[in-house]
Amino acid sequence: MQEAIRGENKDKIAKSTGIVSSATLLSRVLGLVREQVFAFLFGAGYATDAFIAAFRIPNLLRDLFAEGALSSAFIPVFTDYKTNQGKQKAWELANLVLNLLLVTLCLVIILGIIFSPYIVSVIAPGFGKEAGKQELTTLLSRIMFPFLLLIALAALAMGMLNTFRRFGIPALAPTLFNLGMIIGGLFISPLFDPPIIGMAIGVLLGGFGQLAIQLPSLRKIGFRYRFTLNLRDTGVKRILILMVPATLGLASTQINIFVNTLIASLLPQGSVSYLNYSFRLMQFPIGVFGVAVATVTFPIVSAFAAKKEMGQVISTFTSSLKLVFFLTIPSAVFLAVASQPVISVLFQHGRFTFLDTMATSQALMFYCIGLFAYSSVRLTASTFYSMGDTKTPVKTSAVAVCVNIILNLILMHPLGFRGLALAASVAAMTNLFLLLKILDKRIGPLDRKNIGTTFFRILSAAVFMGLALWIYLKFFGLDLSTASLAEKILSLAIILFLGLISYSVFSYAARVKELDRILELVKIGKKKE
Repeated sequence: MQEAIRGENKDKIAKSTGIVSSATLLSRVLGLVREQVFAFLFGAGYATDAFIAAFRIPNLLRDLFAEGALSSAFIPVFTDYKTNQGKQKAWELANLVLNLLLVTLCLVIILGIIFSPYIVSVIAPGFGKEAGKQELTTLLSRIMFPFLLLIALAALAMGMLNTFRRFGIPALAPTLFNLGMIIGGLFISPLFDPPIIGMAIGVLLGGFGQLAIQLPSLRKIGFRYRFTLNLRDTGVKRILILMVPATLGLASTQINIFVNTLIASLLPQGSVSYLNYSFRLMQFPIGVFGVAVATVTFPIVSAFAAKKEMGQVISTFTSSLKLVFFLTIPSAVFLAVASQPVISVLFQHGRFTFLDTMATSQALMFYCIGLFAYSSVRLTASTFYSMGDTKTPVKTSAVAVCVNIILNLILMHPLGFRGLALAASVAAMTNLFLLLKILDKRIGPLDRKNIGTTFFRILSAAVFMGLALWIYLKFFGLDLSTASLAEKILSLAIILFLGLISYSVFSYAARVKELDRILELVKIGKKKE
């Protein structure tokens, strides 16, 4: 019976992951279009560096107040209320949290706008050496600060919908953010001097769209807004208690990127942009696969934790972790081997030159080393949060941040911006290793042999895929500095097809069970059609 339940849970996670991945895929494709617009209009230099540094401020706070700490603290408590006290109590809690969020973030935004010059001087001290760069960064920061409130409300809506197993619309919501920025770049930027201001306004448009698209679904499941505020409420207190340590626990990735931006601002111009463009590409598989699995798994694991069914927590987490490995390890190998063709097709237009492609590809290769860890940390940390343990992720993330800073200082001179990407990858792997080790002792034992065997089978299949791609590029690769866009697109399509086929074949040869499960679900989906 237990095995049947576990198998059913695995299938539900895989099916829901497919829904979220499809919606996220659309969002990430639009995200790449957004980056193409950005690269075409602004290249990798003065204005781009300023925008990226300015956006880091609300983006970091987003992880602290919205998609990171708030979601991690809110979903387990909201799930507990819904499971054990009923929907009405859950909606009352949601209104209390929403109103507290409104009041708090409005204050944070006002203070952020006032103190933007000082914040910018801290996060990008090197910008002061170039005339006007620090002032432009400050202006962009002030424009984008209200994005924090919009994205926090959108994250709260997503948490409520996910708890009710509504995954599609929340996963689709980021497409509105990307559309907002695309509109900002193409239609609003020409109206301003400097044009980069249009991209900042596009951020606000996108944030509003990301919230607005979820409101009809929220109403359908029964939510009605009421202005109530009570800091003494037991549920609110529980969420606040969980949020304090969760702030650092889930934000380690953003903090590491934040530190990288600070140090990159001290390196030659373009370093911030190279790191940003390469990490944007990393976000594609992280979002489509890693975040999708974590998003689906979190409310399911939280429900099991609320019922004290720890065996189901372990089983669900293990199957989800292996699914993340299966999807992200080959993605990392593909991006590392095919980094130049991918970047050339996506970004090498307008002011983004072939030299920018080469530099960005180098950063991407070092980021790829830690791609599987970036994706797995969110899933693993969420498992701790589902059980009300927020202290453990804080400790591991603190270690990871320290590792990142130390390696940044060691590697920034011999490797430049490449060293910062490598440091971030090592920090992510450190964080994942510590989380898994503690989870094994805390609620385990985890089936370490099974997880390890699956990891190395997937890695071997991905390495052979990478070798096949390398051979193809060695003998049939294009000269990216002279090839036409049509030639590069055709070549990249062949590389993608070769990667998919070779990975499937090598996974089958290595007896990777996750391949069988996905193929079985595809067959079931076709029969239903």
